[in-house]
Amino acid sequence: MSSRRRLLPAAFAMFALAFTAGCGDTSPPPAPSTRVPSYIEPPLPSGAIAAQTHSSLPPDEPACSDPTASLRPNGTRTGPDLDAIRTRGRLIVGLDPGSNLFSFRDPTTGTLDGFDVDIAKEIARDLLGNPNAIEYRILGSADRERALQERTVDVVVKTMTINCERRQRVSFSTSYLEAHQRVLTVHGSGIGGLNDLAGKRVCVVRGTTSLDRIRREQPAASILTVPSWADCLVVLQQRQVDAVSTDDTVLAGLAVQDPLTEVVGPNLSTEQYGIGMPKGADDLVRFVNGVLERIRSDGTWNRLYTEWLADELGQAAVPPPARYQD
Repeated sequence: MSSRRRLLPAAFAMFALAFTAGCGDTSPPPAPSTRVPSYIEPPLPSGAIAAQTHSSLPPDEPACSDPTASLRPNGTRTGPDLDAIRTRGRLIVGLDPGSNLFSFRDPTTGTLDGFDVDIAKEIARDLLGNPNAIEYRILGSADRERALQERTVDVVVKTMTINCERRQRVSFSTSYLEAHQRVLTVHGSGIGGLNDLAGKRVCVVRGTTSLDRIRREQPAASILTVPSWADCLVVLQQRQVDAVSTDDTVLAGLAVQDPLTEVVGPNLSTEQYGIGMPKGADDLVRFVNGVLERIRSDGTWNRLYTEWLADELGQAAVPPPARYQD
């Protein structure tokens, strides 16, 4: 109903009041309403938790010689983990369907697409002869390590940073992509980077290295943790937070979804993404590293990067060099 139509009954009531007053009705007019309209703030996403960074700072990350050094591929095609996957006939991959550009559900076809999805397909292609012989398990960032420890997935391909702390619990491939933590905000917010987040509300996904870095380096920010980066975009759009901070690769995907946002500030860190695998699955680690060696050398990596990431992150990227511990 238009605003004009809503006014019609009120105008009719005033006419009726004047008419009855002219007929000798001397009762006083009703007192004006003092009701104040209420505006309800949109609800936070399910699982959102607000916390002050200074309440419990994370411990310093343990040191190790080179967390990106992995097991050298040796041409092996057999072993307990590889044989189990072949017997099953499919590779079980953990990822997040809410990571635009990396792993997202195509609205037209309903299929999972993105850079990480295609990396997983290359593993299935070399191991099972079929890039689509994959069963996807949906994981939040905080669930990645547990899924590998419980072996409910074979691999996690989900923008997962390699670091010393995680390597105590899971194994990693060599790095397949380099990222840098930055800040996403709305145009005209006045936020230009980490220093401007003091006293601001910042959304970060729990279970990520991004969360620990913000808590350590900007303890004056108020943190809202949510299950997924898509949730962070929603609360930023609703102005329930002032900024989002994580890797520029993830932020680029969010900025594509909302052109009113922008990635700002200098790099806060360098993040090396690796494929996560269960601790002790050495045959699988060596095989996956062999797949990564192939896609670096035969042009597959460059093709996938150009298809999914070059428009947002630039054309000059090259695959990170492999580092081995043996």
